[in-house]
Amino acid sequence: MWKYVLKRIGLAFLSTFLILTLTFILMKLLPLEILPGTTEEQFAFLRDQVRLGYVVDLPKKTEGYGDLILFFQDGSRVKHYFYTAPVWDQYFAWVKGIFTEWNWGTSTQINMGISAITIIAQKLPISLSINVIYVIFSVPLGILLGIIAALKKNSTVDHVISTGIMIAVSIPSFVLITLFIYFFGYQWELLPVEWPREGYDTKTKILAYVIPVISLSFGSICGYARTTRAELCEVMESDYLLLARTKGLTRSQAIVRHALKNAMVPIFPSILSEFIGVFSGSMILENLYGIPGIGSLFITALNRKDYNVLFVDMAIFTLVGLLAGVVLDLSYGFIDPRIRMGAKK
Repeated sequence: MWKYVLKRIGLAFLSTFLILTLTFILMKLLPLEILPGTTEEQFAFLRDQVRLGYVVDLPKKTEGYGDLILFFQDGSRVKHYFYTAPVWDQYFAWVKGIFTEWNWGTSTQINMGISAITIIAQKLPISLSINVIYVIFSVPLGILLGIIAALKKNSTVDHVISTGIMIAVSIPSFVLITLFIYFFGYQWELLPVEWPREGYDTKTKILAYVIPVISLSFGSICGYARTTRAELCEVMESDYLLLARTKGLTRSQAIVRHALKNAMVPIFPSILSEFIGVFSGSMILENLYGIPGIGSLFITALNRKDYNVLFVDMAIFTLVGLLAGVVLDLSYGFIDPRIRMGAKK
């Protein structure tokens, strides 16, 4: 089992490295935007890029390096012609910078000269907090609705829950958040219409979580409820559950000890996959509600062509997704002891 775990983790990191390598090369082939700030600020920034290996500083105009980024003549009347270094030189400088200085590049547009890792680290806690609250809220509620629908199969309660799920799951989350902002924010003035900035009171900051969390949760609650109902209905009709009832267990005991445990085998992995899907897809909601997380940062970096920040943002989504796949595979073995990943026949 441990050999299989280590192998999967190693393959996940290898896949991440290959994906990031390809992404880095493709991004560095894109043209650079005009740097913000004064000429002196641009000169200082490019000198640092020369040190990192992403830019070359030449004493005269030279062919073969692409477009000229900046020409600058310093106080000693020394001429500086800054060109982007060849892609492969940048790539090896990038790999060296990560392993020796943990340097993933610096921002060129959003906050010029600031480390992309620093910018991401400032935004990541907000996105994580919203997604963690979403999981805490949606998972128990979705599973509970699924259990109720399964126990009341073909009853009025089951029909009401199933119909509500069918209607709610068909509404996209960005439509929901727009409706919530309009009604709860503008019309009824119960909740903030956008994410509060610095200086707001604690109550406003807490209430600001309501709209994005509920908007994210609607689809997930429906998915959990539908999966739980289907799996639990199938398990409750199985032969071994009937055998448990004939041995003297009550209906409640049979459901809790056997039915729910076996029904959770496909449900728990779906929670992990759903979390990753929402984590990567919440960028639209963050942008609509003005949440300063890594999702809205991705859109900002893409629009402003800040490739280094965009690259680190993509790296986080890629790494989280691949590691979640490893946890997803391993979770089957922990939930159901009959499943042993990597075991020999």
